[in-house]
Amino acid sequence: MAEKTDWSRRSFLGMSALGVLGLAGCGGGPAPAPQVDVQVPKALLDQAAALRGGSVGILSQKLYSEAANKALDKSLQVFAQATGTTIRNDLVSGDAGDMVAKMDAEVKAGTSRDLAFVSDRRFVGQLHNLGALTDVTDVVEEMRALYGEPATEAADYCVFDGRWFAIPYHFIATGMYLRKDWYQEKGLPLKPHYTWEELRDNALAVSDPAKRRFGWGLTVNRSGDANGFIANVINTYGGAIADNTGTKVVFNSPETVEAVSFIGDIYTNPKYQPMLPPGIGSWTDSSNNENWLAQILGLTLNQFSVYADSKTKKNPVYANTHVFNGATGPALDRPLAFGESNSFVVFKGAKNPGLAKVVAKFMAGGSALLGVAKEAPCLVNPSWDKVWDSDPYYTSGDPAFPALREQTRAKLPVTTKTGYAFPQAPSPGEQAATAAYLLTDMMQSVIQGTRPADAVAATHARIVQIFEQQGYRQ
Repeated sequence: MAEKTDWSRRSFLGMSALGVLGLAGCGGGPAPAPQVDVQVPKALLDQAAALRGGSVGILSQKLYSEAANKALDKSLQVFAQATGTTIRNDLVSGDAGDMVAKMDAEVKAGTSRDLAFVSDRRFVGQLHNLGALTDVTDVVEEMRALYGEPATEAADYCVFDGRWFAIPYHFIATGMYLRKDWYQEKGLPLKPHYTWEELRDNALAVSDPAKRRFGWGLTVNRSGDANGFIANVINTYGGAIADNTGTKVVFNSPETVEAVSFIGDIYTNPKYQPMLPPGIGSWTDSSNNENWLAQILGLTLNQFSVYADSKTKKNPVYANTHVFNGATGPALDRPLAFGESNSFVVFKGAKNPGLAKVVAKFMAGGSALLGVAKEAPCLVNPSWDKVWDSDPYYTSGDPAFPALREQTRAKLPVTTKTGYAFPQAPSPGEQAATAAYLLTDMMQSVIQGTRPADAVAATHARIVQIFEQQGYRQ
Protein backbone atom coordinates (compact mmCIF):
# COMPACT_ATOMS: atom_id res chain seq x y z
CA MET A 1 0.00 0.00 0.00
CA ALA A 2 1.42 3.35 -0.96
CA GLU A 3 0.84 6.10 1.54
CA LYS A 4 2.28 9.47 2.43
CA THR A 5 4.23 9.49 5.65
CA ASP A 6 3.21 12.96 6.80
CA TRP A 7 0.42 13.36 9.34
CA SER A 8 -2.65 15.31 8.24
CA ARG A 9 -5.62 16.44 10.29
CA ARG A 10 -9.35 16.83 9.73
CA SER A 11 -11.81 18.01 12.40
CA PHE A 12 -15.56 17.47 12.54
CA LEU A 13 -17.19 19.88 14.99
CA GLY A 14 -20.57 19.34 16.59
CA MET A 15 -23.65 20.33 14.58
CA SER A 16 -21.62 22.66 12.34
CA ALA A 17 -19.07 20.21 11.04
CA LEU A 18 -16.25 21.58 8.92
CA GLY A 19 -16.13 20.41 5.32
CA VAL A 20 -14.00 17.41 4.51
CA LEU A 21 -10.54 18.61 3.59
CA GLY A 22 -8.93 17.37 0.38
CA LEU A 23 -6.29 14.68 0.65
CA ALA A 24 -3.29 13.91 -1.48
CA GLY A 25 -4.28 10.36 -2.33
CA CYS A 26 -2.77 7.50 -4.26
CA GLY A 27 -5.33 7.26 -7.00
CA GLY A 28 -4.76 10.63 -8.67
CA GLY A 29 -7.53 13.19 -9.10
CA PRO A 30 -10.33 14.04 -6.69
CA ALA A 31 -12.32 11.27 -5.08
CA PRO A 32 -16.05 11.12 -5.80
CA ALA A 33 -18.52 11.90 -3.05
CA PRO A 34 -19.23 8.87 -0.81
CA GLN A 35 -22.31 6.96 -1.96
CA VAL A 36 -23.81 5.62 1.29
CA ASP A 37 -26.34 7.45 3.45
CA VAL A 38 -24.63 7.09 6.83
CA GLN A 39 -26.85 6.91 9.90
CA VAL A 40 -26.02 6.63 13.61
CA PRO A 41 -28.06 3.82 15.26
CA LYS A 42 -30.39 4.94 18.04
CA ALA A 43 -28.65 2.70 20.60
CA LEU A 44 -25.38 4.54 20.00
CA LEU A 45 -27.11 7.92 20.03
CA ASP A 46 -28.43 7.01 23.46
CA GLN A 47 -24.97 5.98 24.66
CA ALA A 48 -23.47 9.21 23.35
CA ALA A 49 -26.17 11.47 24.86
CA ALA A 50 -24.30 11.91 28.14
CA LEU A 51 -21.10 12.69 26.20
CA ARG A 52 -22.56 15.60 24.20
CA GLY A 53 -20.08 18.47 23.92
CA GLY A 54 -17.13 16.12 24.36
CA SER A 55 -14.28 15.63 21.96
CA VAL A 56 -12.11 12.75 20.86
CA GLY A 57 -8.88 12.53 18.87
CA ILE A 58 -8.40 9.66 16.40
CA LEU A 59 -5.30 8.41 14.61
CA SER A 60 -6.26 6.59 11.40
CA GLN A 61 -4.08 4.33 9.31
CA LYS A 62 -4.47 5.83 5.85
CA LEU A 63 -6.29 3.59 3.41
CA TYR A 64 -5.01 3.09 -0.11
CA SER A 65 -8.17 4.44 -1.71
CA GLU A 66 -8.64 8.20 -1.48
CA ALA A 67 -12.38 7.68 -1.90
CA ALA A 68 -12.38 5.31 1.07
CA ASN A 69 -10.58 7.90 3.22
CA LYS A 70 -13.24 10.40 2.19
CA ALA A 71 -16.01 7.95 3.08
CA LEU A 72 -14.41 7.37 6.48
CA ASP A 73 -14.37 11.14 7.00
CA LYS A 74 -18.05 11.29 6.11
CA SER A 75 -18.89 8.66 8.72
CA LEU A 76 -17.01 10.60 11.40
CA GLN A 77 -18.68 13.84 10.31
CA VAL A 78 -22.15 12.28 10.54
CA PHE A 79 -21.39 10.94 14.02
CA ALA A 80 -20.11 14.34 15.19
CA GLN A 81 -23.16 16.12 13.85
CA ALA A 82 -25.63 13.61 15.28
CA THR A 83 -24.07 13.48 18.74
CA GLY A 84 -22.95 17.08 19.18
CA THR A 85 -19.34 16.05 19.66
CA THR A 86 -16.00 17.01 18.15
CA ILE A 87 -13.82 14.48 16.35
CA ARG A 88 -10.27 15.26 15.26
CA ASN A 89 -8.86 12.72 12.84
CA ASP A 90 -5.17 12.40 11.92
CA LEU A 91 -3.91 10.16 9.13
CA VAL A 92 -0.63 8.27 9.27
CA SER A 93 1.05 5.75 7.01
CA GLY A 94 1.31 2.24 8.39
CA ASP A 95 4.70 2.03 6.71
CA ALA A 96 6.16 5.03 8.54
CA GLY A 97 8.97 3.36 10.45
CA ASP A 98 8.62 5.56 13.54
CA MET A 99 4.86 5.18 13.96
CA VAL A 100 4.92 3.01 17.11
CA ALA A 101 7.68 5.06 18.72
CA LYS A 102 5.78 8.27 18.01
CA MET A 103 2.52 6.93 19.48
CA ASP A 104 4.31 5.60 22.56
CA ALA A 105 6.10 8.92 23.11
CA GLU A 106 2.79 10.77 22.95
CA VAL A 107 1.20 8.39 25.47
CA LYS A 108 4.11 8.89 27.89
CA ALA A 109 3.94 12.66 27.40
CA GLY A 110 0.18 12.73 27.95
CA THR A 111 -0.47 14.20 24.50
CA SER A 112 -1.81 11.15 22.65
CA ARG A 113 -5.10 10.86 20.83
CA ASP A 114 -7.85 8.91 22.52
CA LEU A 115 -8.28 6.31 19.80
CA ALA A 116 -6.46 4.82 16.82
CA PHE A 117 -6.96 2.07 14.30
CA VAL A 118 -3.91 0.14 13.18
CA SER A 119 -3.05 -3.28 11.80
CA ASP A 120 -3.48 -5.76 14.64
CA ARG A 121 -0.85 -8.10 13.19
CA ARG A 122 1.79 -5.42 12.79
CA PHE A 123 1.33 -3.03 15.69
CA VAL A 124 -0.95 -4.09 18.55
CA GLY A 125 1.61 -6.41 20.18
CA GLN A 126 4.26 -3.69 20.21
CA LEU A 127 1.89 -1.10 21.67
CA HIS A 128 0.66 -3.50 24.35
CA ASN A 129 4.21 -4.45 25.28
CA LEU A 130 4.99 -0.76 25.77
CA GLY A 131 2.06 -0.43 28.16
CA ALA A 132 0.32 2.08 25.88
CA LEU A 133 -3.11 0.43 25.59
CA THR A 134 -6.30 0.25 27.65
CA ASP A 135 -8.25 -2.97 28.23
CA VAL A 136 -11.29 -2.92 25.90
CA THR A 137 -12.74 -6.35 26.72
CA ASP A 138 -16.05 -4.72 27.73
CA VAL A 139 -16.46 -3.20 24.27
CA VAL A 140 -15.62 -6.44 22.45
CA GLU A 141 -18.12 -8.41 24.55
CA GLU A 142 -20.83 -5.84 23.83
CA MET A 143 -20.03 -6.01 20.11
CA ARG A 144 -20.16 -9.82 20.18
CA ALA A 145 -23.76 -9.56 21.35
CA LEU A 146 -24.52 -7.25 18.42
CA TYR A 147 -22.35 -8.62 15.62
CA GLY A 148 -21.43 -12.23 16.46
CA GLU A 149 -17.78 -13.31 16.36
CA PRO A 150 -14.89 -11.28 14.95
CA ALA A 151 -12.38 -12.65 12.45
CA THR A 152 -10.52 -15.61 13.95
CA GLU A 153 -7.12 -13.94 13.50
CA ALA A 154 -8.13 -11.18 15.94
CA ALA A 155 -8.08 -13.60 18.88
CA ASP A 156 -4.36 -14.11 18.23
CA TYR A 157 -3.34 -10.50 17.67
CA CYS A 158 -5.65 -8.52 19.98
CA VAL A 159 -5.84 -10.70 23.11
CA PHE A 160 -3.24 -10.78 25.89
CA ASP A 161 -3.67 -12.91 29.03
CA GLY A 162 -7.30 -13.46 28.13
CA ARG A 163 -8.13 -9.76 27.79
CA TRP A 164 -8.82 -7.73 24.63
CA PHE A 165 -6.61 -4.70 24.02
CA ALA A 166 -7.88 -3.92 20.51
CA ILE A 167 -11.35 -3.83 18.93
CA PRO A 168 -11.57 -5.44 15.45
CA TYR A 169 -12.71 -2.79 12.95
CA HIS A 170 -12.41 -4.04 9.37
CA PHE A 171 -10.80 -7.12 7.87
CA ILE A 172 -7.96 -6.99 5.34
CA ALA A 173 -7.53 -10.22 3.43
CA THR A 174 -4.31 -11.53 1.98
CA GLY A 175 -4.32 -12.29 -1.70
CA MET A 176 -2.28 -13.15 -4.74
CA TYR A 177 -3.22 -12.27 -8.28
CA LEU A 178 -2.21 -13.68 -11.64
CA ARG A 179 -3.13 -12.96 -15.24
CA LYS A 180 -5.55 -15.73 -16.07
CA ASP A 181 -5.52 -14.86 -19.78
CA TRP A 182 -1.71 -15.31 -19.92
CA TYR A 183 -2.00 -18.61 -18.05
CA GLN A 184 -4.74 -19.83 -20.36
CA GLU A 185 -2.68 -18.96 -23.44
CA LYS A 186 0.08 -21.26 -22.15
CA GLY A 187 -2.31 -23.99 -21.02
CA LEU A 188 -1.45 -23.45 -17.34
CA PRO A 189 -4.11 -24.35 -14.77
CA LEU A 190 -5.99 -21.83 -12.63
CA LYS A 191 -5.97 -23.23 -9.09
CA PRO A 192 -6.95 -22.16 -5.54
CA HIS A 193 -3.24 -22.17 -4.63
CA TYR A 194 0.17 -23.14 -5.99
CA THR A 195 3.60 -24.02 -4.65
CA TRP A 196 6.16 -21.23 -4.72
CA GLU A 197 8.17 -23.26 -7.23
CA GLU A 198 5.12 -23.55 -9.52
CA LEU A 199 4.58 -19.81 -9.40
CA ARG A 200 8.23 -19.17 -10.26
CA ASP A 201 8.21 -21.58 -13.19
CA ASN A 202 4.83 -20.38 -14.47
CA ALA A 203 5.99 -16.77 -14.26
CA LEU A 204 8.90 -17.59 -16.54
CA ALA A 205 6.63 -19.48 -18.95
CA VAL A 206 4.22 -16.57 -19.47
CA SER A 207 6.92 -13.90 -19.76
CA ASP A 208 7.69 -12.15 -23.04
CA PRO A 209 9.75 -8.95 -22.60
CA ALA A 210 9.21 -8.04 -26.26
CA LYS A 211 5.48 -7.79 -25.51
CA ARG A 212 6.12 -6.09 -22.12
CA ARG A 213 4.92 -9.18 -20.30
CA PHE A 214 6.80 -9.89 -17.08
CA GLY A 215 5.57 -12.89 -15.15
CA TRP A 216 7.00 -12.03 -11.71
CA GLY A 217 5.81 -8.93 -9.88
CA LEU A 218 7.24 -9.42 -6.36
CA THR A 219 10.05 -7.22 -5.05
CA VAL A 220 12.46 -7.72 -2.15
CA ASN A 221 13.20 -4.02 -1.82
CA ARG A 222 12.24 -2.27 1.44
CA SER A 223 8.44 -2.28 1.54
CA GLY A 224 5.58 -3.85 3.41
CA ASP A 225 4.75 -6.07 0.44
CA ALA A 226 8.31 -7.41 0.33
CA ASN A 227 8.26 -8.10 4.08
CA GLY A 228 5.10 -10.15 3.61
CA PHE A 229 6.48 -12.05 0.62
CA ILE A 230 9.79 -12.98 2.27
CA ALA A 231 8.18 -13.97 5.57
CA ASN A 232 5.59 -16.11 3.79
CA VAL A 233 8.20 -18.07 1.84
CA ILE A 234 10.29 -18.61 5.00
CA ASN A 235 7.24 -19.79 6.96
CA THR A 236 5.99 -22.17 4.26
CA TYR A 237 9.50 -23.63 3.99
CA GLY A 238 9.41 -24.33 7.75
CA GLY A 239 11.30 -21.37 9.18
CA ALA A 240 10.19 -18.60 11.51
CA ILE A 241 11.54 -15.49 13.17
CA ALA A 242 10.48 -16.61 16.66
CA ASP A 243 9.18 -19.73 18.36
CA ASN A 244 5.48 -20.16 19.09
CA THR A 245 5.73 -18.17 22.32
CA GLY A 246 6.97 -15.15 20.37
CA THR A 247 9.84 -14.70 22.83
CA LYS A 248 12.77 -16.76 21.49
CA VAL A 249 14.51 -16.08 18.18
CA VAL A 250 14.78 -19.21 15.99
CA PHE A 251 15.49 -17.56 12.66
CA ASN A 252 18.81 -19.24 11.81
CA SER A 253 17.69 -22.66 10.65
CA PRO A 254 18.25 -24.91 7.60
CA GLU A 255 14.67 -24.22 6.53
CA THR A 256 15.19 -20.46 6.56
CA VAL A 257 18.43 -20.82 4.61
CA GLU A 258 16.66 -22.96 2.00
CA ALA A 259 13.88 -20.37 1.64
CA VAL A 260 16.34 -17.48 1.34
CA SER A 261 18.31 -19.43 -1.26
CA PHE A 262 15.12 -19.99 -3.27
CA ILE A 263 14.22 -16.29 -3.20
CA GLY A 264 17.76 -15.15 -3.93
CA ASP A 265 18.04 -17.40 -6.97
CA ILE A 266 15.06 -15.67 -8.60
CA TYR A 267 16.82 -12.30 -8.57
CA THR A 268 20.38 -13.47 -9.34
CA ASN A 269 20.03 -16.39 -11.76
CA PRO A 270 20.15 -15.22 -15.41
CA LYS A 271 17.55 -17.88 -16.22
CA TYR A 272 14.88 -15.82 -14.48
CA GLN A 273 15.83 -12.36 -15.74
CA PRO A 274 13.22 -12.36 -18.55
CA MET A 275 10.40 -12.54 -16.00
CA LEU A 276 11.59 -9.59 -13.89
CA PRO A 277 10.18 -6.18 -14.86
CA PRO A 278 12.59 -3.24 -15.19
CA GLY A 279 13.27 -1.49 -11.88
CA ILE A 280 11.89 -4.26 -9.66
CA GLY A 281 14.95 -3.98 -7.43
CA SER A 282 13.94 -0.48 -6.33
CA TRP A 283 10.17 -0.90 -6.05
CA THR A 284 8.27 0.66 -3.15
CA ASP A 285 4.84 -0.41 -1.93
CA SER A 286 3.05 1.42 -4.73
CA SER A 287 5.17 0.00 -7.54
CA ASN A 288 3.55 -3.41 -7.90
CA ASN A 289 0.12 -1.74 -7.85
CA GLU A 290 1.16 0.63 -10.62
CA ASN A 291 2.75 -2.08 -12.76
CA TRP A 292 -0.17 -4.45 -12.28
CA LEU A 293 -2.61 -1.74 -13.34
CA ALA A 294 -0.33 -1.00 -16.32
CA GLN A 295 -0.99 -4.63 -17.36
CA ILE A 296 2.64 -5.69 -17.63
CA LEU A 297 2.76 -8.16 -14.70
CA GLY A 298 1.68 -11.79 -14.63
CA LEU A 299 1.76 -12.24 -10.85
CA THR A 300 1.76 -10.12 -7.74
CA LEU A 301 1.06 -10.33 -4.02
CA ASN A 302 -0.83 -7.49 -2.39
CA GLN A 303 -3.65 -6.55 -0.14
CA PHE A 304 -6.82 -6.08 -2.13
CA SER A 305 -5.96 -2.44 -2.82
CA VAL A 306 -4.77 -3.33 -6.32
CA TYR A 307 -7.91 -5.38 -6.97
CA ALA A 308 -10.11 -2.55 -5.68
CA ASP A 309 -8.32 -0.06 -7.90
CA SER A 310 -8.74 -2.18 -11.01
CA LYS A 311 -12.45 -2.55 -10.32
CA THR A 312 -13.32 1.03 -9.36
CA LYS A 313 -11.28 2.51 -12.23
CA LYS A 314 -12.66 -0.01 -14.76
CA ASN A 315 -9.19 -1.21 -15.68
CA PRO A 316 -9.31 -4.13 -18.16
CA VAL A 317 -6.96 -6.12 -15.93
CA TYR A 318 -9.86 -6.67 -13.48
CA ALA A 319 -11.61 -9.07 -15.86
CA ASN A 320 -8.33 -10.93 -16.46
CA THR A 321 -7.43 -11.36 -12.77
CA HIS A 322 -7.40 -14.76 -11.08
CA VAL A 323 -7.47 -14.26 -7.31
CA PHE A 324 -6.03 -17.05 -5.19
CA ASN A 325 -5.15 -17.51 -1.55
CA GLY A 326 -1.38 -17.84 -1.82
CA ALA A 327 1.36 -20.40 -2.10
CA THR A 328 2.59 -23.47 -0.26
CA GLY A 329 6.08 -24.75 0.48
CA PRO A 330 7.85 -27.90 1.64
CA ALA A 331 6.58 -27.51 5.21
CA LEU A 332 2.96 -26.62 4.54
CA ASP A 333 0.31 -27.94 2.16
CA ARG A 334 -2.10 -25.02 2.55
CA PRO A 335 -1.44 -21.28 2.16
CA LEU A 336 -0.95 -19.04 5.15
CA ALA A 337 -4.01 -16.95 4.34
CA PHE A 338 -5.81 -15.61 7.39
CA GLY A 339 -5.43 -11.87 6.90
CA GLU A 340 -5.46 -9.21 9.58
CA SER A 341 -7.80 -6.56 10.90
CA ASN A 342 -7.38 -2.86 11.24
CA SER A 343 -8.37 -2.67 14.89
CA PHE A 344 -9.19 0.20 17.24
CA VAL A 345 -7.04 0.77 20.31
CA VAL A 346 -7.76 3.17 23.18
CA PHE A 347 -4.59 4.71 24.55
CA LYS A 348 -3.65 4.87 28.21
CA GLY A 349 -4.44 8.33 29.52
CA ALA A 350 -7.15 8.96 26.90
CA LYS A 351 -8.99 12.18 27.69
CA ASN A 352 -12.39 10.78 26.70
CA PRO A 353 -12.25 6.96 26.61
CA GLY A 354 -16.03 6.63 26.85
CA LEU A 355 -16.63 8.59 23.68
CA ALA A 356 -13.73 6.81 21.96
CA LYS A 357 -15.38 3.45 22.60
CA VAL A 358 -18.74 4.62 21.21
CA VAL A 359 -17.01 5.88 18.05
CA ALA A 360 -15.30 2.48 17.62
CA LYS A 361 -18.62 0.64 17.94
CA PHE A 362 -20.21 2.98 15.39
CA MET A 363 -17.43 2.65 12.81
CA ALA A 364 -17.23 -1.17 12.86
CA GLY A 365 -20.73 -1.88 11.54
CA GLY A 366 -23.77 -0.62 9.71
CA SER A 367 -23.68 2.21 7.21
CA ALA A 368 -20.47 3.69 8.68
CA LEU A 369 -18.45 0.68 7.52
CA LEU A 370 -20.52 0.10 4.38
CA GLY A 371 -19.63 3.52 3.03
CA VAL A 372 -15.91 2.83 3.42
CA ALA A 373 -16.19 -0.74 2.10
CA LYS A 374 -17.94 0.33 -1.12
CA GLU A 375 -15.15 2.79 -1.90
CA ALA A 376 -12.47 0.12 -1.37
CA PRO A 377 -14.10 -3.07 -2.69
CA CYS A 378 -12.60 -6.24 -1.25
CA LEU A 379 -9.92 -4.22 0.56
CA VAL A 380 -12.16 -3.08 3.42
CA ASN A 381 -14.35 -5.96 4.63
CA PRO A 382 -16.36 -6.69 7.78
CA SER A 383 -14.40 -8.16 10.67
CA TRP A 384 -17.61 -9.26 12.41
CA ASP A 385 -19.66 -12.24 11.25
CA LYS A 386 -23.14 -10.70 11.37
CA VAL A 387 -21.97 -7.54 9.60
CA TRP A 388 -21.29 -9.73 6.55
CA ASP A 389 -25.04 -10.45 6.48
CA SER A 390 -26.12 -6.87 7.09
CA ASP A 391 -26.22 -5.70 3.47
CA PRO A 392 -26.53 -7.42 0.06
CA TYR A 393 -23.33 -5.72 -1.03
CA TYR A 394 -21.25 -8.07 1.15
CA THR A 395 -22.91 -11.18 -0.28
CA SER A 396 -23.19 -10.26 -3.96
CA GLY A 397 -21.09 -7.15 -4.57
CA ASP A 398 -18.07 -8.98 -5.98
CA PRO A 399 -17.22 -12.59 -6.89
CA ALA A 400 -14.28 -12.49 -4.47
CA PHE A 401 -16.44 -11.89 -1.36
CA PRO A 402 -17.19 -15.56 -0.49
CA ALA A 403 -13.46 -16.38 -0.39
CA LEU A 404 -12.74 -13.26 1.64
CA ARG A 405 -15.37 -14.17 4.21
CA GLU A 406 -13.92 -17.66 4.47
CA GLN A 407 -10.57 -16.10 5.42
CA THR A 408 -12.25 -14.45 8.40
CA ARG A 409 -13.39 -17.92 9.51
CA ALA A 410 -10.09 -19.70 8.90
CA LYS A 411 -9.44 -22.51 11.37
CA LEU A 412 -6.35 -21.44 13.25
CA PRO A 413 -3.60 -22.06 13.99
CA VAL A 414 -2.02 -23.50 10.83
CA THR A 415 0.91 -25.72 11.85
CA THR A 416 3.97 -26.41 9.70
CA LYS A 417 5.82 -29.73 9.57
CA THR A 418 8.50 -28.06 11.69
CA GLY A 419 6.02 -27.33 14.48
CA TYR A 420 5.44 -23.62 14.08
CA ALA A 421 1.80 -22.64 14.54
CA PHE A 422 0.54 -19.56 12.67
CA PRO A 423 -0.52 -17.05 13.65
CA GLN A 424 1.94 -17.26 16.50
CA ALA A 425 1.56 -15.51 19.83
CA PRO A 426 1.76 -11.72 19.32
CA SER A 427 5.44 -10.87 19.39
CA PRO A 428 6.58 -7.29 19.88
CA GLY A 429 10.07 -8.46 18.96
CA GLU A 430 8.95 -9.93 15.65
CA GLN A 431 6.80 -6.89 14.86
CA ALA A 432 9.74 -4.57 15.58
CA ALA A 433 12.16 -6.68 13.52
CA THR A 434 9.77 -6.67 10.58
CA ALA A 435 9.19 -2.92 10.87
CA ALA A 436 12.97 -2.42 10.78
CA TYR A 437 13.08 -4.18 7.37
CA LEU A 438 15.59 -6.77 8.47
CA LEU A 439 14.15 -9.32 6.05
CA THR A 440 14.46 -7.05 3.01
CA ASP A 441 17.96 -5.96 4.07
CA MET A 442 18.91 -9.63 4.24
CA MET A 443 17.68 -10.30 0.71
CA GLN A 444 19.49 -7.26 -0.66
CA SER A 445 22.66 -8.64 0.90
CA VAL A 446 22.10 -11.99 -0.85
CA ILE A 447 21.50 -10.27 -4.19
CA GLN A 448 24.80 -8.42 -3.73
CA GLY A 449 26.65 -11.70 -3.28
CA THR A 450 26.44 -12.75 0.36
CA ARG A 451 25.96 -16.49 0.86
CA PRO A 452 22.39 -17.17 2.04
CA ALA A 453 23.64 -19.02 5.14
CA ASP A 454 25.82 -16.06 6.10
CA ALA A 455 23.03 -13.56 5.44
CA VAL A 456 20.62 -15.57 7.60
CA ALA A 457 23.16 -15.82 10.44
CA ALA A 458 23.83 -12.07 10.36
CA THR A 459 20.11 -11.29 10.31
CA HIS A 460 19.52 -13.68 13.22
CA ALA A 461 22.03 -11.68 15.27
CA ARG A 462 20.25 -8.41 14.42
CA ILE A 463 16.87 -9.89 15.35
CA VAL A 464 18.28 -11.05 18.70
CA GLN A 465 19.36 -7.47 19.43
CA ILE A 466 15.83 -6.20 18.76
CA PHE A 467 14.24 -8.89 20.92
CA GLU A 468 16.56 -8.02 23.78
CA GLN A 469 15.66 -4.36 23.39
CA GLN A 470 12.04 -5.46 23.80
CA GLY A 471 12.96 -7.19 27.05
CA TYR A 472 13.30 -10.81 25.83
CA ARG A 473 16.60 -12.34 26.94
CA GLN A 474 17.94 -14.87 24.43
